[in-house]
Amino acid sequence: MSRILVVDDEPQIRKFLRISLAANGYEVAEADCAAAGLAAIREREPDLLILDLGLPDLDGQEVISEVRETSDLPIIVLSVRAQELDKVEALDRGANDYVAKPFGVAELMARVRAVLRPRAAKDGGQVVESGPLRIDLDRLVVSKAGSEIHLSRKEWDLLAFLARHPDHVLTHRHILKEVWGPAHVEDTAYLRVYVNQLRQKLEDDPARPRLIVTDPGVGYRLRLDPLA
Repeated sequence: MSRILVVDDEPQIRKFLRISLAANGYEVAEADCAAAGLAAIREREPDLLILDLGLPDLDGQEVISEVRETSDLPIIVLSVRAQELDKVEALDRGANDYVAKPFGVAELMARVRAVLRPRAAKDGGQVVESGPLRIDLDRLVVSKAGSEIHLSRKEWDLLAFLARHPDHVLTHRHILKEVWGPAHVEDTAYLRVYVNQLRQKLEDDPARPRLIVTDPGVGYRLRLDPLA
């Protein structure tokens, strides 16, 4: 049973999440402030952190940074802050996903399942599958329904980076920094061109992508379940 830590200063939200998560088979722990949450991470070693940003003792953005100094614990931000800048900052600091309040239970449970799926390994030998798409990170081969697809070197670098973080929203700046280098973090138009090229080669309908999906104004993610 996966252990989920909920850090939120609103008792009603914690109760609602505790009931909803328990009903879906998760073990739930709670904390009402950043200090208690950070202590619970050390003591309970949860499998997932659901984090509010508006905590009384420390902003949730700082909590993300503190967690990322020592841990790759998956983090879903759950916040009333719905502005794009807040979302981008949280993801850049290391959050895996961001859900704005108010939220639907079905959507949240889908996000929880996604981040709890085994992460793609960063080392060789890993194969990532998304629907008919098969990405062999060790052999540098991508195929669809058994047929190998030719990619340019940069197209492969981009796809491989997405595949190493499946179902994880990656911001434009993060992708550009890791794939093209720090000098290109503002070249979002350049990134868009390469994403479109990948979609032309990989998607059944490039105009309605289901494998490489856009989070408007934020970035992209490789969806492991393209039918979701």
